[in-house]
Amino acid sequence: MAMDYGRCAKEIFETLGGRENLVSAAHCATRLRLVTVDNSRIDMKKLEDIDGVKGVFSNNGQLQLIIGTGIVNKVYEEFLKVSGMTAATKEEVKAAAAAQQPIAKRMIKALGDVFVPILPAIVASGLMMGLVEALGKAMPAFAGSDWYGILDLLANTAFVFLPVLISVSAARVFGGNIFLGAVIGMIMIHPNLINAWSVAGMDAADIPVWHLLGFSIRQVGYQGHVIPVIIAVWVMCQLEKWLHKHVPEMIDLFVTPLFTVILTAFLTLGLIGPIFSTAENYVLGFAQWIISVGHGVGSMIMGALYPLTVVCGIHHMYNVIEAGMLSAAEGLNTWMPIASAANFAQGAACLAVGLKARNNKTKAVAIPSALSSALGITEPAIFGVNLRMVKPLVCGMIGGAAGALLGAIFHIGATSYGVTGIPGFLITLDYTFQYAIILAVAFAVAFGLTWVVWKEEEQEKGEQGRAAAGSANKEGAQNQQKQMTQKPDSIKNTAKEAIDGQVKVLEAADKVMETMVMPKVLEEKTLYVPVKGNIIAREAIPDDTFASGVLGDGVGIEPEAGLVVAPCDGEIASLTDTCHAIGMTTAGGMEILIHVGIDTVNMQGDGFALYVSQGDKVKAGQKLLTFDMEKIKAAGYDTTTAVLVANSFMFPDFSVLKTGKSELMEKLITAEK
Repeated sequence: MAMDYGRCAKEIFETLGGRENLVSAAHCATRLRLVTVDNSRIDMKKLEDIDGVKGVFSNNGQLQLIIGTGIVNKVYEEFLKVSGMTAATKEEVKAAAAAQQPIAKRMIKALGDVFVPILPAIVASGLMMGLVEALGKAMPAFAGSDWYGILDLLANTAFVFLPVLISVSAARVFGGNIFLGAVIGMIMIHPNLINAWSVAGMDAADIPVWHLLGFSIRQVGYQGHVIPVIIAVWVMCQLEKWLHKHVPEMIDLFVTPLFTVILTAFLTLGLIGPIFSTAENYVLGFAQWIISVGHGVGSMIMGALYPLTVVCGIHHMYNVIEAGMLSAAEGLNTWMPIASAANFAQGAACLAVGLKARNNKTKAVAIPSALSSALGITEPAIFGVNLRMVKPLVCGMIGGAAGALLGAIFHIGATSYGVTGIPGFLITLDYTFQYAIILAVAFAVAFGLTWVVWKEEEQEKGEQGRAAAGSANKEGAQNQQKQMTQKPDSIKNTAKEAIDGQVKVLEAADKVMETMVMPKVLEEKTLYVPVKGNIIAREAIPDDTFASGVLGDGVGIEPEAGLVVAPCDGEIASLTDTCHAIGMTTAGGMEILIHVGIDTVNMQGDGFALYVSQGDKVKAGQKLLTFDMEKIKAAGYDTTTAVLVANSFMFPDFSVLKTGKSELMEKLITAEK
């Protein structure tokens, strides 16, 4: 029975608490995205039970209702009619959602947004520093060579000029001119100022001071500092925006940048820098206290809780602590072993699941995810396996606590940040043996506990039930087929007794139908690879909604080229105005969703180009859309493309035929009713 879009929209609106509880509404390829005044006024269970709503979750201040491709746009149209609201863009909804979040969460998110884009530079520099140091220790002659000198210069550049990197990224996040942000960052580490690392060994009386209008400004730089830089650039962006609004356009080009830089520079050197560098020192002192309290008990607690901060998306706040530790007198990042133990333990728990599981799909997800965790990337293991099964997550937390406790006892320190797991050996060269022990203990505890505690029985029961249902459906289909074949036979026999000529006509018609229908049916059963790249299991897609299967079963593809072709013959059922997702239907009844990237709806179509229109009939292999992979990555989004069959539950014999490296139009999925 066709879905009643109006009724669905009306029930959603009524459950949300009426118009007074709504701020804005928009939709993407699969979800209705809402911002409400107060989520506590909403009965989430009732919302999930509405016919047409496949799931509900809250993310970054948005209430997202999973409805499905080709349907969400129709429900959205009806929702606007019922609510009396006007359509909002994705950016407007995102801004409204951000405004609804608690200030603490907004601040943590801002820190993450600032640090994530510069992490590749930090990681590259950290690993290079480790390699250069290792070579210097292994070959004393090399340590005094010109090669060592130039490689050391290349390796530490990102850390020497860290405030500039942070200021550029912060200006982008806060909506200011990134080049003005760079100027503020460079002012804070100008060579005319005394290097911050040199101040610790000086008497206060020896530090030169500028005396301006009754104020004293110490001539000290902010090398290695983080919080003062971010605050200074935030102030700069607010000032720049205010000036743009109030300065006449004819002089705006000259006046706004001039006054923005001068005013921000004076505020930074005279007020923001001294106050927030002191505050940063207190934050670092508190972090050091956590690590040392109770002879490592604090580290143990943080080692257990670290994966939960990854789940909440707030783990990037630790970058501030780590950067500050590296700029301190001791110059060691003692937070890194906590994160490394926690990450390695989650990978161990995931590996135990992969090795113990009998289900091939579980193995295909868990084992690669565990290897990824060993290299410091834990999201596939946590979101794809451990969090869904709960027990492996808890076992990994216990293993992380054990490893972090040892890290505190050994007082291990790293010379960089942004690197954990096996690559961490390169930035813990003075503690190689101890670092190996904490990883081994974290691994052993998490792996052993998961092996004992986690069982596949419940999963097997679910799979057996689905298999039984599939078998029953198949048996029913066979019986129905027998009845259908028997009925024409009886008709033919009766007709033969009556008129031989009519039988010949029927037989000829049957042959014609066979030659026309059978090849078409065979094609409809198979989907072919629409994007060249590495095919991963649906559960490993780095998006909870896709990975959970609520939008249908299928696969993810890590693309090698920005081209999407039709995976089969069919009709274009839906397109997004942001051009990042396509819905298709086939004559065999499959509803297909191809969604390029994770959260790429926020790019507003930038970097995407469509070559089809809604309602077009397309052939397998036909070009549907292109996308700029580098532009997506530069914007901070994952390019993993979801290829899902939204109504996969209607196909008992649904099967994924291909994983790993694949070319276009290789067989990917079969689905039979």
